[in-house]
Amino acid sequence: MSTIKLTVNGRAVSVDVEDRTLLVHLLRENLNLTGTHIGCDTSQCGACVVHVDGRAVKSCTMLAGQAAGSNVTTIEGLAKGDELHPMQAAFRDNHGLQCGYCTPGMIMSAVDIVHRHGGKLDEETVRHELEGNICRCTGYHNIVKAVLDAASRMKVAQAAE
Repeated sequence: MSTIKLTVNGRAVSVDVEDRTLLVHLLRENLNLTGTHIGCDTSQCGACVVHVDGRAVKSCTMLAGQAAGSNVTTIEGLAKGDELHPMQAAFRDNHGLQCGYCTPGMIMSAVDIVHRHGGKLDEETVRHELEGNICRCTGYHNIVKAVLDAASRMKVAQAAE
């Protein structure tokens, strides 16, 4: 057993876990943050994507101990109270979801994509960047629309800050 200290969604936490515990299990089982989904356990689907120190990471392939001392953001940490993050709002407004299972990981990946590419996003880039996220329902058309919409919203939100 090891004690893992990290910051999750802005809150300092200290958790005792077995050394083999994956970050996704620490989040879901120890911290009850169940918005991070487990889809494949092989890093193929992207349902488990969270941000570790501001970068998208598939939490099913990262040991909890590797996140020690890090700042982790899950889907639960994106919104500010009742105000959705621009990416969440764009997914809602553009119907970028159906069953919703992939949606948290898709949104977390999409936020990372916008942060890395800024205003230089087009449909081809978004589709390429989302190759590590599988959606079995939508065909991706509305997801891509949502990401492009959110990219413009996020620029506006950053300019206002």
